[in-house]
Amino acid sequence: MPSQQRSPYRSRGQQTRTGFTYAIGYVVLIWAVHIVNVVIFGGRLTYFGIHPLDPSSLPHILSSPILHANFEHLMSNTIPGAIFAFLIGYSGHRVFWEVTAFVVLVGGIGTWILGGLGTNHIGASMLVYGWLGYLLVRGFFNRSGSQIALAGVLGLMYSGFIWGVLPMQDGISWQAHLFGGLGGVAAGVLITSDDPPELQARKQSRKAEKQARRQAR
Repeated sequence: MPSQQRSPYRSRGQQTRTGFTYAIGYVVLIWAVHIVNVVIFGGRLTYFGIHPLDPSSLPHILSSPILHANFEHLMSNTIPGAIFAFLIGYSGHRVFWEVTAFVVLVGGIGTWILGGLGTNHIGASMLVYGWLGYLLVRGFFNRSGSQIALAGVLGLMYSGFIWGVLPMQDGISWQAHLFGGLGGVAAGVLITSDDPPELQARKQSRKAEKQARRQAR
């Protein structure tokens, strides 16, 4: 009986389910952590934010994005974060985790270096800005017209976010916003797992042609 190869491309239904998985998972995670922090730890988990230039807080780069100062802080990151997590998760598991890794590492390290001595940086806004940065640029680098159109819509809807990367308000981690956003832009430039099928096919075709020319020499 002949074997059948599975298609590497997922249906829209599968993509939608993956997107909702990440959107819901994001919301459940940040809310669960905050409730546990408030109810059980009396808010003391906020210690595990980023303390700039303190070597002992370097591991906190991983914990700071899921901690929040209060419910207002938490709410401000819930809806945009869920929307962006869905849109990136729609492209697949690998894309979501690659983009998130760029955002957390670039955003976290940048904040740790330039966040200011004696401060503590927490909040999912690093993820929010990073995911948005990625969504705004990815279409230009993977040559997707639909993603460029989406970037235009998001740019109009969230244009006010630009003020969050400027040092205009005390108590707001503009460093996390700025470096998180830069991490997202870097992901949009560098990763290839989000390439549309047509672009992947063209790249594979060019690669095959180069190999054929080398073999012909």
